[in-house]
Amino acid sequence: MAELEILSAKNHEKKKAPIRIMQFGEGNFLRAFIDWMVQKMNDSGKYSGHVVVVQPLEAGRVADLAKQDGLYTLILQGLNEKGEAVRLHEVIDVLDDFVNPFIDLEKFLKYGESKDLEVVISNTTEAGIAFEEKDVAVDLDKQIAFSYPGKLLALLRRRFRVLGPKYGLAIMPCELIDDNGDTLRQVLLELATKRQEDPAFIKYIEESCHFTSSLVDRIVPGFPRDEFPQLCQEFGYVDNSMVKGEYFHLYVLKKEPFCEKKFPVDKVGLHAIYVPDVHPYKKRKVRILNGSHTSLVPVAYLAGFNEVREALLDPEIKAFLLDQLKDEILPTIETKDAPEFAADVIQRFLNPYVHHALMSIALNSISKFKERDLPTLLDNVKAGGNPRHLVFALASLIVFYRGYRQIGNVQEPIALKDTPEYLTDFANYWAAFGKDGNVKALASKVLSNLSFWGQDLTEVRGLQTEVVVDLKKILGAKSVYEAVKDFNHE
Repeated sequence: MAELEILSAKNHEKKKAPIRIMQFGEGNFLRAFIDWMVQKMNDSGKYSGHVVVVQPLEAGRVADLAKQDGLYTLILQGLNEKGEAVRLHEVIDVLDDFVNPFIDLEKFLKYGESKDLEVVISNTTEAGIAFEEKDVAVDLDKQIAFSYPGKLLALLRRRFRVLGPKYGLAIMPCELIDDNGDTLRQVLLELATKRQEDPAFIKYIEESCHFTSSLVDRIVPGFPRDEFPQLCQEFGYVDNSMVKGEYFHLYVLKKEPFCEKKFPVDKVGLHAIYVPDVHPYKKRKVRILNGSHTSLVPVAYLAGFNEVREALLDPEIKAFLLDQLKDEILPTIETKDAPEFAADVIQRFLNPYVHHALMSIALNSISKFKERDLPTLLDNVKAGGNPRHLVFALASLIVFYRGYRQIGNVQEPIALKDTPEYLTDFANYWAAFGKDGNVKALASKVLSNLSFWGQDLTEVRGLQTEVVVDLKKILGAKSVYEAVKDFNHE
C-alpha cells in the first residue's frame, strides 16, 4: 500500500457548511449512523450543517480523524428493502473540526459562543449520562469536568454568559437508556442546582434548551481490520478511519418542535421518525436486539467464539439465543410485531457481510446488562416465570469478568473495558474466590453490589440460588461450550 495516499482533503473534495452540530463521541457508531444521516441531510439540499467532534474521554481518536480532515469511508452491507444483498460505500465529509477538551478546554468552551451551533448529539455509552458528585466542585472555566453532563454544563454556561437566554440548543442524546433526553436534562439541572449556579442560567436550561429522547438502531461492526489492505486497494487510498455498518437503520425521536426544526432528519427519505412516544419502539429494540447482543457476549465468547455471526452459525449457541428470545424476552414485549422483529434481528445477526466482534459489544457490559437484560429478567420473575437463559447469561458475565477464557489448555486474557471501580471490585471478588473457592460468596458479592445494578439482587426471589447453580456448571464443565450444550439439553 506504499503507493497509496492517505485519504484527506488533498485528494478528495470536501464540501463546506456552517458547523451546526456538536457531537460528543468519535466512535464507530456515531460515524456510521448519525454522521451518515447528516451527510444525507446535506446531500438532499434541505439542510446545510456540518459537525464538530468532541472527544468525551481522555483516550480517543479525534487526532486520528483530524489527520484525514474528517474524511472517512462508510461501508454498508446487508439486505435492502427488496431483500436484495447490497454493498455500498461512500466518503463521509461532514466532520469539520475536532476538539480534545482535555488538551484545549478553551477551544471547546469557545464553541458555546457560536451562533451557528444549534444541535448537540452524544453517544457516551449507557454509563455516560449520570450525575457525578465530583463535578460539583470543578471550576468549569479552568478544569475539565469528569462526566459528560459536566462538560455539557460548562458549554451551556459559557453560551448563556456570552449570548444570553435566547440561544438555546437542541440536545439529542443517543445513549441506550430509557428517556435519555429527559434523564440528561434532569442530571444537568441537578448538577447546576448543587453547584449553586445563577438561577437565570438554570432557567435557561429549563426553558431555552430543548431535549428529546431517542432510539437508535444499526449494527456497526466497526473498523474492517481483516479486509483493510484489500479495501484500500479497492478504494484507491489508505483510510485508517473507515467503518463498516449494516444496511438497516432506524432512528426514532420523541416529537419536540425545536428539535424537529433544527434537526430535520425525518425529511430526507431516511428511516427516521419523530413520534409522540418512543417507549414502545425502545422497549422492543433494546430488549430484543440489544438485550440479545449483551447476553450473547459472555456466553459465546467464553465458549470460544469471536463474532456474532460465527457464534449463531453454531447450533448450540443459536438454540440458546432462540429459546431465550421465545421463552423469556418476547413474553415481556407488548407490540404485536415483536415476533417478526425478533426474526429480523436474527437474520441481521447472521448477515454474511457483517463481522461483528463480540468484544466490540463488550464495552461497559455491566451497565449494558443492567439496562438491556436485567429488566427482562426481573419481569419474568415478577410474572412467576423462570428466566433460566438470562440467569445463565448473568452467571457467564460474572465468569467473563474473571478476565480470561479457557480455550483447551490455553488461558486467553480478556481485555475488559468498564468503569475502573467495577473492574477493581471484580478483581477483588475473584481473588477471594481463588483463595476459598466459595461460589455462593462470589455470587452474593456480585449480586449485592448496588453500584452494578442499582439494587440488591440477592433480594430477588430465587436469583442467587440459580446463579450459584449456573456458576458451578460453568466453572465445573470441561469447557464453557460443553456447559452451554448441557444447559440446552437439560
